[in-house]
Amino acid sequence: MIHNKRNDFCVGLSTAVVIMTALLLLGATVAGAQGRAVSKSAHISAPQQPLYSEFRGVRVGMSTADVRTKLGAPFQPADDMDLYLFSEKETAQIVYDAAHTVKTISVDYAGGVGAPDYKSVVGPEIEVMVDGSLYKLVRYDSFGVWVMYNRGAGDAGTVTITIQKSP
Repeated sequence: MIHNKRNDFCVGLSTAVVIMTALLLLGATVAGAQGRAVSKSAHISAPQQPLYSEFRGVRVGMSTADVRTKLGAPFQPADDMDLYLFSEKETAQIVYDAAHTVKTISVDYAGGVGAPDYKSVVGPEIEVMVDGSLYKLVRYDSFGVWVMYNRGAGDAGTVTITIQKSP
């Protein structure tokens, strides 16, 4: 019974993340259609170290075993993704590639509680959308990663920070 509740919770959480991403993309499209410039991303070609390159000691390229040593046992483990619930306000998804190394780290802070300031993640400038949400993606080509900061609209919008291996 508890296992079913966990699965239902994880399915619900995953669905919410997908819906939030779709709404963010829709909002960016609408803002662009209204004549508002929406910056897609910033490219950093020079060998500049990303401002935000790890979460709780976990970095892109680490093995599954190393991640689990750093973060402990995941709430929901899998071969391709681990889900961690650190509190009611902080969750993380660690996604693995076929070689079982980290390719994506995505952290959600419900209501923005505990989230780092965007300046320490993507730098001093950020795009403010029409609805008040914040968004910026920075590509660090020489390091083969990109970092994204997104805060939903409103004072208590969820903050999502993603570090991902570039294709």
